[in-house]
Amino acid sequence: MNPYRPPLDDIRFLLQTFGYSEQVQTLPLFGDFDLDTAMDLVQGYSDYCVDVLLPLNSKGDVQGVRYLPETHQVLAPDGFKAAWDGWCENGFVGMAHAAEHGGVGAPFSLSILASEILIACNKSFSMCPGLTGGLVEALEAHASDELKERYLHKLVSGEWAGTMCLTEPHCGTDLGLLTTRAEPEGDHYRLSGTKIWITFGEHDLTENIIHLVLARLPDAPPGSRGISTFVVPKFLPDGSRNGIFCGGTDHKMGIHASPTCVMNLEGAVGWLVGEENRGMVSMFTMMNSARLNVGIEGVALGEAAYQAARAFAQDRRQSRALNPDRQEPGQAADTILVHPDVRRMLLHIRSTTEGLRGLVAWISVLYDVMHHSPDEATRNSATDLVALLTPIIKSYGSERGFQNISEAMQVMGGAGFTRDWPVEQFLRDERIAMIYEGTNHIQALDLVGRKLPMGGGRLVKAFAGEIQALLSRRAEDPRMAEYVQGLGAEAKRLSETTRALSQAATQDAEVVGAVANAYLSQFALVTLAYVWARQVEAVIDLPEDDARRRSKLQLARFFYAWVLPEAGLQARRVAAGKDFITEIDTGLL
Repeated sequence: MNPYRPPLDDIRFLLQTFGYSEQVQTLPLFGDFDLDTAMDLVQGYSDYCVDVLLPLNSKGDVQGVRYLPETHQVLAPDGFKAAWDGWCENGFVGMAHAAEHGGVGAPFSLSILASEILIACNKSFSMCPGLTGGLVEALEAHASDELKERYLHKLVSGEWAGTMCLTEPHCGTDLGLLTTRAEPEGDHYRLSGTKIWITFGEHDLTENIIHLVLARLPDAPPGSRGISTFVVPKFLPDGSRNGIFCGGTDHKMGIHASPTCVMNLEGAVGWLVGEENRGMVSMFTMMNSARLNVGIEGVALGEAAYQAARAFAQDRRQSRALNPDRQEPGQAADTILVHPDVRRMLLHIRSTTEGLRGLVAWISVLYDVMHHSPDEATRNSATDLVALLTPIIKSYGSERGFQNISEAMQVMGGAGFTRDWPVEQFLRDERIAMIYEGTNHIQALDLVGRKLPMGGGRLVKAFAGEIQALLSRRAEDPRMAEYVQGLGAEAKRLSETTRALSQAATQDAEVVGAVANAYLSQFALVTLAYVWARQVEAVIDLPEDDARRRSKLQLARFFYAWVLPEAGLQARRVAAGKDFITEIDTGLL
């Protein structure tokens, strides 16, 4: 049983709260996408996800993909090809891509919030359009006009799909170790090597697959400074088969309907994207978009798991309510929804999920501003905040999402551990999110090692400025006193932690490796406190009996009372330093 219903009302509310109408719709490119028009588009997108993709989710999980070694083909589960064709016919692949390439031209913020619904309905399916969209962004930003002309329209329409080929058997995060070679040959290059963990590296959904491949030129400098990026199609422009083949698919814990492939390049023809030895630039264009999508996966599956657990708790009867006033007359037992600990778990899930969805809304609006605002200073400010918040949403979104799914399973007891309900699949499907697109520890190192010192602390100052602006404008509003005080106190503690960690890191770099995860969690909790304060601010003037006002205020109070105190624990962990970790006798490990 899967009772999932898309959270369309909350998506609309969050677009309003985080400035869609004021900051996105006013951009010249998006004047036709007022909020009503935008939500009509999301409604159609949502209907397709629920009607077509949701029924395929558990079927695809059970059937999985099929690898045919004699032909190097991978076959998607039954129904996925027809679902993909329908997805393309509706223009959903190109929803946020430029009309000049055949796209709808909708704001990125609209597409990214809608993608939560896609992921909740069928995460395995979602990974193909997600990667294709990332490749489109990379080509738009870095490819030559000739390559754009050759590939963008087909990718935006969904006739062709895209991948990102980074990891090799001997190197993952440390891309400086990669050995895939690219030899110049006329107007193109010949690539040889092996890539692993390639999502949708081979499949039968589209007639061609376009790979963005990281490789090294013969005279390239060592390390990541010597990496170049190439576009390598499965089929060449003349229709002949290129020398890139699937050597097998991985047998995974989850996302069974999403092929994860070993890809062998055997003198494959490729074309340079961007400049030689500057491939990391185009790779990060695609990677940063992917990292935001990973964070959304935690929101999506956390929401879906919450809805399943709530539906179960509303029907399951077990024991009598501890409060006699909540005992239902004529029943031997009450629904478990009356038990305080069940309520605690459900509130834990919902308050963090709605907080993370708010963070996605904020980041996605900033994305549109970053790319399309005519004002340079506004673009730069948005760019700083997106850079700072991307590791937060990727890491904390995936971490908390997995915890929330696990907690939903706990609400359901043994039923949650069975395939009669979808939560056990959500748990398996979500676990990978903490690993791929840069493990969560890499995100923490990026936050502390790169983002904090960037521009002399410019990014952190921009974030602190957002918090201070909210505190200042609501300082005298008694209705928001608990949020102003709570956010102010934790923001101050975060500032103190940041200063202390920055000083310690200048003396001993190993400190960062030891405490970066705790610091990112502290930062994330303060970020969600700010996001919740923004939501409270958006409903505080509504009538007291307004349903949204009551809901948001109750969830915000729970978050501030039960979840935000975790920030203090993380601060103490950062202050503890490295010795409790690094000085342990390795024989004990």
